[in-house]
Amino acid sequence: QVQLVESGGGLVQAGGSLRLSCAASGRTFSRYVMGWFRQAPGKEREFVAAISWSGGSIYYADSVKGRFTISRDNAKNTVYLQMNSLKPEDTAVYYCAAAQTLNAVMQVVGYDYWGQGTQVTVSS
Repeated sequence: QVQLVESGGGLVQAGGSLRLSCAASGRTFSRYVMGWFRQAPGKEREFVAAISWSGGSIYYADSVKGRFTISRDNAKNTVYLQMNSLKPEDTAVYYCAAAQTLNAVMQVVGYDYWGQGTQVTVSS
């Protein structure tokens, strides 16, 4: 089992940057595909980015391509989401998630473990 704890959220002005971190418990972090999702009020949880076990494969939602970067440090059991050029529509609770396979990597159902989320608010 994996426990995930997100950090790094906050309030930022449009055009600014934030870096989210997700720390995972256990010694099997490198065996999991890691993803970031977000959920705005009144909306469904949506895919943001994902990274494979060694970082060789990376996926982004079209809405964040060129602005967000996902990375991982298996030695630190941590996955990151660098968010640049933030927009008010990026405002949401951001969730870290872990999956055992790349099946459905862009879908909520593809993930086995979830963190509690961290709030990101972008003001205009």
